[in-house]
Amino acid sequence: MSRFLDENFLLPSRPSRRLYEGYARGMPILDFHCHLPVRDIAMNTSFRSLAEAWLGGDHYKWRAMRASGVPERLITGDASDREKFLAWAAVVPSCIGNPLYHWTHLELKRYFDVGSALLSAATAESIYDRCNGLLARDDYRVRSLLTRMSVRVVCTTDDPVDSLEHHARLAADATFPVTVVPTFRPDAALGVDTPPAFNAWVDALAGAAGSTISDYDQFLAAIKMRHDFFHTMGCRASDHGIEEPYADDCPPETVARVFAVARSGATPSPADARAFKSALLHELAVMDAEKGWVQQLHMGALRDINHRFTRAMGPNTGFDTIGDFSLIRPLARFLDRLDEKGKLPKTILFCLNPADNAALAAIIGCFPGENVRGKIQFGPAWWFNDQKHGMEDQLKALSDMGLLARFVGMLTDSRSFLSFPRHEYFRRILCAMLGEGIEKGEIPADYGLVGGIVRDICWNNAEAYFGLKLKV
Repeated sequence: MSRFLDENFLLPSRPSRRLYEGYARGMPILDFHCHLPVRDIAMNTSFRSLAEAWLGGDHYKWRAMRASGVPERLITGDASDREKFLAWAAVVPSCIGNPLYHWTHLELKRYFDVGSALLSAATAESIYDRCNGLLARDDYRVRSLLTRMSVRVVCTTDDPVDSLEHHARLAADATFPVTVVPTFRPDAALGVDTPPAFNAWVDALAGAAGSTISDYDQFLAAIKMRHDFFHTMGCRASDHGIEEPYADDCPPETVARVFAVARSGATPSPADARAFKSALLHELAVMDAEKGWVQQLHMGALRDINHRFTRAMGPNTGFDTIGDFSLIRPLARFLDRLDEKGKLPKTILFCLNPADNAALAAIIGCFPGENVRGKIQFGPAWWFNDQKHGMEDQLKALSDMGLLARFVGMLTDSRSFLSFPRHEYFRRILCAMLGEGIEKGEIPADYGLVGGIVRDICWNNAEAYFGLKLKV
């Protein structure tokens, strides 16, 4: 019987262990999508406690605590860090079967060397004090947490109106070996169906671009100016968090009218709002294609469905779920319109509903690019799916209908500087899948060949795909 979290964790066969030890272990990390606060990297922040580093902003843990009946005061309320940590520790044993149990103990082991200790109410005090003692040291500041996990690239998620001052500071710091680049996330630009927030953002855009915005053409020109600026700051990717692909017809006079309606403070009709989003999403993709950027589409989240909690706590506080939106037909239309014009950028498609796995794994093969390996990517298992079975299902769908060897690999999609063992978690699952194929005779026992694929998925494919200029 294997021991929990031993050196063979998630590696059930000899071939899987050989692949992991010989080819995956020690590979650097290119985290091409996360929500880490870049200011903390630039300022090399230190955390006052493990609770601050671990629980702040972590919707996964919040949901588990709420499911256990923990009072909100001990989750996001005014309780002390120690009280919040003790409340979380008491919940952890109930997380067996949830990826949080694996992630929690991987992070304690890799960052804080807690050995075989398991977090529970009984061990909480000693583990908390040990971790806090380490976090107080200079070699446990944010930058060291990154280099400790062999992170070489971090792609943050940034609003087009951001000054990127912290990115500039990091780019100029030759003493810090990690390449930190922004990602262009213009979700607010699509928000004509919420005029107050939309208009506040348009005003901020005008200020950032140093321009006047009185009509749609000026709006688009200001976005283009910020897109150009992001490019000069090393950005090579955009990202869109959308419910579903927007690909409705929208003639120029319609998009101009809808923009004017929203700027007046009125709410456009749902059909008009969707048409506006379709036109703008297309234009944003064209900008990406012209600069050789990667376009990322995160699709399928039904957000903030508990209105009582959302009113009290605000959006993005752990009350999102998997949506069942129409996906494939509008996505095909969106990609095809761009492809017909020769303006389809490299694109990564993320789906939240695992029922869409096969369809997305199939559609990526419909839009190849000459001299571009894996131009359209089926993105790694995301959010509710980034657990063992979700990763296995995504990898198997991609293997069955596409080319696993061209896959750009894993990311954290996290706000936590302690989340990078998720790359190890993914790599072990990848090696287990390929090792099983070797053991069954379905894959040749050619470790140079298969191990090369492992290394490509861990790093090489993403490095080539994004084309970033690395510090080292």
